[in-house]
Amino acid sequence: MTYESDEELAARLAPSLALLAAVGETGQVTRAAELLGIPQPTASRRLAALAGIVGAPLALPSGRGIRLTRAGRTLAAASTRALAAVSAAAREVREEIDPGSGRVVLGFLHLLGRTLVPSLIGGFRERHPGVRFALVQGSRQDVLRALREGEVDLVFAAPMPLDDPDLVSRPLADQELVLAAPSSHRLAARRRVGAAELAGEELVTLEPGYGLRQITDDLCAAAGFEPRIAFECQESETVRGLVAAGLGVAVLPRSDQPSAADVVEIPLEPRVFRTIGVSWPAGDRLTPIARAFRDHACSGRTALGPGFRPALNDHGPDWAHDT
Repeated sequence: MTYESDEELAARLAPSLALLAAVGETGQVTRAAELLGIPQPTASRRLAALAGIVGAPLALPSGRGIRLTRAGRTLAAASTRALAAVSAAAREVREEIDPGSGRVVLGFLHLLGRTLVPSLIGGFRERHPGVRFALVQGSRQDVLRALREGEVDLVFAAPMPLDDPDLVSRPLADQELVLAAPSSHRLAARRRVGAAELAGEELVTLEPGYGLRQITDDLCAAAGFEPRIAFECQESETVRGLVAAGLGVAVLPRSDQPSAADVVEIPLEPRVFRTIGVSWPAGDRLTPIARAFRDHACSGRTALGPGFRPALNDHGPDWAHDT
């Protein structure tokens, strides 16, 4: 069967995109039919009809299920992408009609889940109690990747991605960084410590890809030495635990929890702050409710929580000294 254009073929395929995507995901016609809420015989007939439209088989029996042919895999992958775009548009339309009951997907660094993100969400839900939130935590690298790929609406991270033309960022808060050291460490009794004094110390850090690791590396480079990394972790509480065990020192945000007896926090000299920012895709691509939450976060109307102060740097450097 031939068609006058690719557009004509696409128009014939469009009504069954969801079936193709479901079959590609499940590998079973029965399960795909359940996901779509249609009878299994109906799904089988539609799949056969699609093969007739294309002029080639899309699926073949495989054990108790089916496997897609090369043509079937190509169409199933395109169907998944197309449905994601249609779903996003449907969501935006629904929220345009009733912005008070929308959903916002936030990506943020693990430590920001203690106070900053809950404070911002709490203040927003006082005025929009019906709004739902999906929360995605991870490294700076991971949450920014999710933002670029459209998996999240907004990201709270430090440092902000100021060199990315596809993203827009706004500074929200400054958070002081301190040296966390074992209580028995030679620097534990100091009131202040300069970054240069960490040369030769065994450092406990987060892995590359985390914003705090980038800031630590930059601080050491500015002080004229290459850090001696003893341990690399994926979560700040693990870093603090290794410090408590006497296995090294670490540059960490000042804790908002009572200090443990085996860890001391020593301010850096000069004091060092990291700027937490909110980022979103360039262009007018946010849903109405995500845009409303972004504006709320940037308004400064909500308490940021302990350990944070309003950002002093409009352009948000990776980190800044406070004299």
